[in-house]
Amino acid sequence: MIRLKKFPDTLLILLVILGIFILLTWILPAGEFERSDLGGRTVVVPGTYARVEQQPQGIGDFLMAPILGFVSAAQIIAFVFMVGGAFSILARTGAIDAGLQAIVKTGQQYPGRKKWIIPVLVALFSLAGATFGMSEEVLVFVLITIPLSLALGYDSIVGVSISFVGAGTGFAGAFINPFTIGIAQGIAELPPFSGIEYRMVVWAVLTLVSILFLLRYARRIEKDPLRSTVYELDRQRNLVAFDSANHLELTLRRKLTIGLLFVALAVLVVGVSRWDWYIDEITGLFIAMGILAAIFGGLSAEKAVAAFQEGARDMMVPALVIALAKGLIVVASEGKIIDTLLNSVASAAGDMPPFLSAEIMFVVQSFLNFFVPSGSGQAALTMPIMAPLSDLLGISRQVAVLAFQFGDGLSNLVIPTSGVTMGVLAIAKIRYDVWLKWMLPLFILLSLVAMLLLALPVLFFNW
Repeated sequence: MIRLKKFPDTLLILLVILGIFILLTWILPAGEFERSDLGGRTVVVPGTYARVEQQPQGIGDFLMAPILGFVSAAQIIAFVFMVGGAFSILARTGAIDAGLQAIVKTGQQYPGRKKWIIPVLVALFSLAGATFGMSEEVLVFVLITIPLSLALGYDSIVGVSISFVGAGTGFAGAFINPFTIGIAQGIAELPPFSGIEYRMVVWAVLTLVSILFLLRYARRIEKDPLRSTVYELDRQRNLVAFDSANHLELTLRRKLTIGLLFVALAVLVVGVSRWDWYIDEITGLFIAMGILAAIFGGLSAEKAVAAFQEGARDMMVPALVIALAKGLIVVASEGKIIDTLLNSVASAAGDMPPFLSAEIMFVVQSFLNFFVPSGSGQAALTMPIMAPLSDLLGISRQVAVLAFQFGDGLSNLVIPTSGVTMGVLAIAKIRYDVWLKWMLPLFILLSLVAMLLLALPVLFFNW
């Protein structure tokens, strides 16, 4: 078992970062690019950066940042509360625990099937990230993959990684994600979703690396649970023991309730990919699921409401974490330091061989994602500059888009300014330092593979 010294709480970490951001608004010069409208998107105009009046943020801004972040992230926070309540109703029916027990029993009877669960699920989540840009939706799925992982004899790190790392890897190696590739290629004046052949290779390689890394860890802790980085946390969780003494029968009611869950997830995928659903529609979907789960599961109205309240109450800390993470971005924006950082680091790729310039672009995008943890937002901010810059450096614009994808997608797995990242960890009750220590080797490995995949088209073929 790995024992770690006491590390500051996630909220305290975010408050420290908020203080650093406040300090940067006093140190860094304020500046802005001019903006223009491009097909309904506001993008920066290259070559228009200019210094503006300094906007240092003070104590008042520090104190107001959490509420401003709450307002900025109100939609996502409401989503977290509502979905947490809906899933609590589903859990109260006993359907999830009974279904997990059935999976464990099947795994015991057919051991060969168990080894395919992680690869198949990670590949599916990765495909979701690569196609319709699964991101906030992961906040829903960790409520399922964590208990599934624990039931299979793994830990909550594996449970989080199946959905979060899976979707994040696919997001980084996306081939038709409209929120990253679609916007970035549009700004770079490339045909929509062009270069898909090489991007599919990229997606397959990154996904395979994540699967192999996760399988290696899962098998290690399956043999010795004490080697889990969250052993104490999982041991203290209030979980149903999967043995005969606590056996839950998979009744018809519970089977119907489980079927309802799968129908809701299927509708979610179709809604997001086909009908452009976002937070409002997804929230409504899961509220409907919660109501029907109470009916199918035979819960009284009083028990269903009590379960909903309990589930929403459990989401309080994740909601606060998301709000504070958003507050960081509000401070950086109000202090007008984001454009200054972009203008400063964009020139770092100059005067270097093309393949090194491509790698610098990747590093720059990763750095900027700390301040703009939004795929579409970062594309609108950086691609108007990076696309013409790639022409000057002898790099194809496809490579510039790929560098943006990698920098945005991979860094989202570790940065504390991402509301989704910190929200997922808060839901899982995993401390940020524990996650970072586990995730850092995989992040470095994925980054090295990404750098290789960036260099190949620059060095060996025209893309």
